[in-house]
Order: sequence, then C-alpha cells, then structure tokens
Amino acid sequence: MVTAHPKRPSWLTVFVLFVGLAGLTMPAQAQLTVDVDNVGADQLTIAVPAFATPQSTDTPAGTTSELGNKISDVIVGDLRSSGLFKPLNRNQVRAISFSEVTTPQFPYWQGTSASAVLQGFIRTNGDGKLTVGCYLYDVALQTELTRQGFVVEPRDWRRAAHKCADSVYSRLTGESPFFDSRIAYIAETGPKGNRRKRLAIMDSDGANHRFITNGQATALTPRFSPDYKKIVYLSFLDGNPRIYVYEIGTGQQRLITQSSNPTFAPRWSPDGKWLLYSMAIAGNTDIYKVSSQGGTPVRLTSAPGIDIGGSFSPDGSQIVFESDRSGSQQLYIMSASGGNERRISFGGGRYATPEWSPRGDLIAFTKMAGNFRIGVMTPGGGGERLLTNNWQDEAPTWAPNGRVIQFFRTTRGSGETGIWQVDLTGRNERKLPTPVDGSDPAWGPILP
Repeated sequence: MVTAHPKRPSWLTVFVLFVGLAGLTMPAQAQLTVDVDNVGADQLTIAVPAFATPQSTDTPAGTTSELGNKISDVIVGDLRSSGLFKPLNRNQVRAISFSEVTTPQFPYWQGTSASAVLQGFIRTNGDGKLTVGCYLYDVALQTELTRQGFVVEPRDWRRAAHKCADSVYSRLTGESPFFDSRIAYIAETGPKGNRRKRLAIMDSDGANHRFITNGQATALTPRFSPDYKKIVYLSFLDGNPRIYVYEIGTGQQRLITQSSNPTFAPRWSPDGKWLLYSMAIAGNTDIYKVSSQGGTPVRLTSAPGIDIGGSFSPDGSQIVFESDRSGSQQLYIMSASGGNERRISFGGGRYATPEWSPRGDLIAFTKMAGNFRIGVMTPGGGGERLLTNNWQDEAPTWAPNGRVIQFFRTTRGSGETGIWQVDLTGRNERKLPTPVDGSDPAWGPILP
C-alpha cells in the first residue's frame, strides 16, 4: 500500500527534512504542457535517468540500486504507453548522483533532445520501508515543475513508480492520473468450443498478475466497486448463473443472487449500494437492481424485448442500457429508479455494451455494423465517433480519468482474445500483456 507517512509532516516537509530542499512554489513562467488531443504528433521528449540512491542497501525486493533502475523502467513504460511522451530511458542518458536529484545539471540536459527531465531517488527507512521521491524539471527554463514523494513497503515499489508517472502525466497534461490502477478481466484458456474462463487481476501495465478463480465455474463480466475493495462478477456453475461479490483484501466472496433464469452483466452504482443486472424470464429480458448486500431484486424495465447492459451515470441519477424494443439493439437512457426512457443512438447498425465515462461527458459502446468497433457518443446521443476499426472489438471499460478505453479484441479465425486499449483520439492503440487470452476487461479506480 502507498501511504503518506503516518503521524509525520506532509510529504513536502518530509523532503525538506531529508534532503534540505527549499523553494516549493513552482515559478510562474514554467508553462511546459502536453496536448492530450495531439497524440503521436508532437510527443514531448522527457529524460528518465535511473533513480539515485544515497547508498545501495538490500531490501526484500532487491537492492536500492536495482530498484532505482526498475522504477525508471516502469515510468518510461507508463509514459510511452500514453502516446504523449517520447521517453529517453536510463540507457540513453547518463546516471545521476543522489545530490543531483534536487540540483539538476541543466547544461547536460540542454545538450540532449529532452524538454523535461524526471529525476528521483530511493532510500531505505529505519522501519524497513522505502522512500521514493520524484522531481520534474523544465529543461529550457531550468525550473522545477512538480515534486512527489511516497513511503512504500518494498513489495510495492512498482506502485511508487506508477505514482511518479502519474505526477508527470497530470502536471504536463492537466488531466487526472490513471497509471496507478488495476484491471480485472476474464482469463481464457482451452479450445475455442470449450473455453476455461477465470477471473484475474493485474496492474494497469500487466504486472503483478494473479488468478482469482480456479476455472471450475465460468466467470464473466467483472467490475470493481467504487471503493476498490470488491469485484462483482457473474459465475456459471452447472449452467446456473450466480452473482458474486469478491472481497479483494480477504479473498472471500458473497453470493448476491442466483437464478435458473439467464442473467447478465452485473454493475455497481456509484455509491456502491446497488448492483444492476439483467435477467430473462419467459422470453423477456429486463434490467433489475439489488442491494449490494443481497436481498429482493427490483425490476426497472418492463418493455417487451431484450433490455440489457445497464451502466450508471457518475452522479447515480441515470442509467444507460441497450434494448431491441425498436427492432434492433440501440442505446437508451432512463432514470436510476426506472422510467423516463429515451433512445439516444440512431446511426446505422446495432449498439451494445454501453458504459458511462467517469467524467460523465461520454458513453462508450460497441458498434456492430459488419465489424464490431468501439465508439463514444455524448449522453444526448450526439458526437458519435468510432475509435477502432478491427474485426471484433467489444465491451469497453473506462480508465479512471476518462481519457482511455480498454476493450477486448477477438482474432478472426483463431478465436483468440486479447485486452487492448485506445485513447479518445483513436490514434494510440496498444495491446496489454497477459499470460493467456483475455476478455471482459474492467478498469478500476485510481488506487488510494
């Protein structure tokens, strides 16, 4: 877990005590920024040398010298993956000393192609924890842009690296961070007609991967709770659907509801008190909600046909869902208690798997018109844009900052599936590393 140091001064004060810093106010003329809508065009070059250490000491995760290299590597990977930065890694620039962390050698950096440099340190504390500090500088203006520091257990060094990358991203883009987050997904193995589907989680870059379920029951459509402590998912054992809530901290899970009727896509309300899901009874599929503690479900839709795939708006007042009540799958919005239903999609083809952005400004969806593609539109139905153009992309899920979307892609012929992501420009598309095939991704909130 990453924490500010308990019962000690703020992190800025701690850094003053550790390394004699002063002048914490960023100079007004430092205006280095990155345009998030200009992905891939004018990437900002940023140098990320290995994090320095005052003395290489052993930790359960390796020496501080080794961790200084690894932290730099993780930050470089995060920044590169955003499509906004061109990082110079530790092998492309010279190493820095511990004393240089707060006194950059600007003449050297001005001789490189870097517009910014991220310098940092790692050191051990008396309690066995690590202190990781990171400092971002504008090379041309020779000014400090931001500084951050974290105390972590040695096993959590990667989280400190993600936090440092987040601080760079946020300072230079003005956007909220998203690197220090986790992803739940369905890990798939076995032949095409007999897939074994297990619940798995990993860091946003694919590291720290672990399987949650053993595959005896098929797992589908996971979603993190708003407080990040739980995952809701659908489980099929002997053909009967059950909705479970898995407690990440304890490894325990609770049965929320079960039925012999087909059940689909459980989703959390923003306050974590309710779960949406869809259930088919006598040929009619409707959307229901049930307390996240279990109890009697409440039906929210009643139109003939198939209503499925609900997702709450961030303020909890509305639900977006898909329905074929007009004759084909389209997107609709209704109030959170049901009623006031209105159609918002009117383009050619069919629409499915809608998910509201955490910002509230957009709804992501799967567009089925020949190929399956990932798209976005406003809650009013305007501004429709398709972000991908492949054979079968589906099931979008948003990054915590509402700037990036993950989805899963199926390969034509082989049926292999993988987790991919794309930003809102549609230009920065990449596949995430997973040990096996993956589907049904769910991006969790930024970690506390």
